[in-house]
Amino acid sequence: MNASGFGGGKRVHVVLLYQSLLGIYGDRGNATVLVRRLAWRGYDPVLSVVEPGDPLPTDGDVYLLGGGEDAAQISAVKALKADGTIYRAVDRGAAVFAVCAGYQILGKSFTVGDNDAVTEGLGLLDVTTTRGPVRAVGELLGRWIGHDGDEQWLTGFENHGGYTRLGPDAQPVTRVEVGIGNCNDGTDGAQNGNVLAIYPHGPALARNPALADHVLELALKTELPAIDRPEIAELRRQRIAAARR
Repeated sequence: MNASGFGGGKRVHVVLLYQSLLGIYGDRGNATVLVRRLAWRGYDPVLSVVEPGDPLPTDGDVYLLGGGEDAAQISAVKALKADGTIYRAVDRGAAVFAVCAGYQILGKSFTVGDNDAVTEGLGLLDVTTTRGPVRAVGELLGRWIGHDGDEQWLTGFENHGGYTRLGPDAQPVTRVEVGIGNCNDGTDGAQNGNVLAIYPHGPALARNPALADHVLELALKTELPAIDRPEIAELRRQRIAAARR
C-alpha cells in the first residue's frame, strides 16, 4: 500500500484551540500541516477551530495550542478548566501539542505581569514557568532526544520571557545547540505520554515534518509511512542552516 492509501479514509479530528487568544505567532500553521500530512496518507482529516465560550469537541484526536500574551494565557486557562474536555481527551489517549504560551499553560503554574503573579496552569505537564532574566528571541536549534540522522534536528523561532523548569514527571524534547529553550539549561520542551510542548514557532510542524508525524503517531497509535516531499526537505535544510549562522 502506498502512503496515499494508508489511512483508508479514516476520519481524524484535529482541534485548534482559541486563536483569538493563542494565535498571534502563526501557530495555526501547525494545524494546516497536520491536516495536509493526514490527507497525503489517505486519512479523512477534519479541522475544528474552537474559540473561548465554545465547547471543545469531545472526539478530537489532536488538540493544538499556540502562542499568546500574558492576559490571553490567563483567559485560556480559565476557559479550558471550565470546559474540562481537554483533561478527558488526554485520559482517553488524544494527543496535545502546544507551543510557547500554550506550553506554559499546560504546566503546573506560570507567572505573568510586572508583579510576577503566579497563575495555576492546567497541570498536564510537570513544569513550572517564571519570568527569566532575559527574553529569549531568535532561532533555536536542538537535537531531538532519542532520534538519529536528519530527524534529530528540530528548529524554530523562540520569543518568550518565561523560563520553564521541568519536574521529574516531564522529559525534555531537545538538547539545545543554538538558543535558550526552557531556561538556558541546554534543553527545550517537555513531554509526558501523549502531551508534548516546545517553545519554537515557525510554524514548528512546518519546519519539522518528523515532529508533525510524531504528534500524529501519538494520536493514532500507529507508525506512519514516510512521505517524500522535496520542497519540505529544502525548507528544512534552509532553516537549519539559518540557525547555524
